[in-house]
Amino acid sequence: MTRLATLAIASLSLGGCVIADVSEVSHAVTPGAIQRQYASPTAFYAKSIIIPPGYATIRLPGIIPDEAAFGGDTEAQAESVFRKIAAALAEAGASEGDVVAMTVYLAAPTPGGNMDFDGMMRAYGRHYGSDAQPNRPVRSTVQVAGLVRPGILVEVEVTAAVPANR
Repeated sequence: MTRLATLAIASLSLGGCVIADVSEVSHAVTPGAIQRQYASPTAFYAKSIIIPPGYATIRLPGIIPDEAAFGGDTEAQAESVFRKIAAALAEAGASEGDVVAMTVYLAAPTPGGNMDFDGMMRAYGRHYGSDAQPNRPVRSTVQVAGLVRPGILVEVEVTAAVPANR
């Protein structure tokens, strides 16, 4: 009788809730594939990406070029940044194909000028949307007045998603 009374009282406080035994749930479920939608087959970035449950995210902070690339043009600096991103992703157990989101910050090569978007895109195209690595992330590219050090023209943040049980 005491157990019945306890269940009745518990059900009052849990009204509308369902109690389930989850001790049999397996944690080895393979997640579904990431869904990527592009505006066209040749679009440089995805218009949307859906990441299903079961994925872990990897966030990389703003990556700037190696010091050897300082003073170089936007394309050379972007190439340095994308190589550093690939290395950081590999260290975290991911690859450029796992990148789902990217924010690119570009400074103008000359004060008061415009960013060199085309130079960044030449380097970007060697890493994303190529035959070797066809996945393209959602992406924003913005021109900024300056970056962390004089002469740095490119900084990139990325988010990658990998199956959590990988």
